[in-house]
Amino acid sequence: MVDLAAKRAVWRIPPQSVDLIRGALPGWDVVQVDAPANSDGDGGGGSSAAVAAARGAEVYLGYGLPGGVVDAARSSLRWVHTATAGVSPSLAALKGSGITVTNSAGIHAEPMADWVVAAVAYFARGFDHAIRAQREGQWTKDAFTDGSTPFPELADLRLGIVGLGGIGAAVAKRGLALGMKVMGVRRRPNHGGPAGVKMVGGFEALGTLALGSDVLAITVPLTPETAGAVNADILGKLPPRAVVINVSRGGILNEDALLASLESGQVRGAALDVFATEPLPPAHPLWHHPRVLITPHVSAVTARFWDRETALILGNVRRYLGGERLVNVVDLEAGY
Repeated sequence: MVDLAAKRAVWRIPPQSVDLIRGALPGWDVVQVDAPANSDGDGGGGSSAAVAAARGAEVYLGYGLPGGVVDAARSSLRWVHTATAGVSPSLAALKGSGITVTNSAGIHAEPMADWVVAAVAYFARGFDHAIRAQREGQWTKDAFTDGSTPFPELADLRLGIVGLGGIGAAVAKRGLALGMKVMGVRRRPNHGGPAGVKMVGGFEALGTLALGSDVLAITVPLTPETAGAVNADILGKLPPRAVVINVSRGGILNEDALLASLESGQVRGAALDVFATEPLPPAHPLWHHPRVLITPHVSAVTARFWDRETALILGNVRRYLGGERLVNVVDLEAGY
């Protein structure tokens, strides 16, 4: 069952990808749901057409997993694949069901890592000052030359990464290529990181990571362990004029504490693609802060998404038919 007709064009499965999936499943009845699917966040909002089509389905390809699909196909469902990186609550509800769940975490790593590097350069080179002056029609060099703001070269920055999985590793490789000193934390520190990363610790080392990070990039999944992890205490450990970047989930970063750190000058700036409440409410103070860069949960957008996503699905279809372990299997106990 292919339930990937996303409302947003960039996430809507192209006809050629559906044809390739059909071709990889000879003898199977491949049902495509044409009703719009919810691709925002972790997905999971299903259409009545998807629920109706789910009865008897063995494999479900979608964005998250609509609850009605679970109910309709519980006796037959064996594999669920979500085209999102995160795991929706409906997928977490499959714990102990024996149903294999796969996600698309690695698919989003490259564009999201590009976004992080762009955000680092945005603040390092003072584009926030430039945009503000341009908006006001002012030819002023004061913000760049009065000494109030340091403008480091990228190679002089220390990059701390909260979460060295697929996305974090892609960020680390870019930082290393630009000459940055890179460190990180992850749930399983023994898994290490890309060659050249100076330190890899567990989440208990988050405070130590903050102390040595001119840039703190949050790329870790939202789980009970990481919820609220980047709080006032962690932000207070950052070096003066540090930059905070969040492309993961809003619930990991305490936004009130971030605003306080921005106001105190502890934090130079923040680049945020995700928020605790989405859409970000119009009256939220983050909207109007001069040193905050906001994008509406779009850091994963890329023209190459369906090339990578289709290849991932087809590879796993071959593995499924051959009885092999699938790629990107989600640990439902861990939440990713």
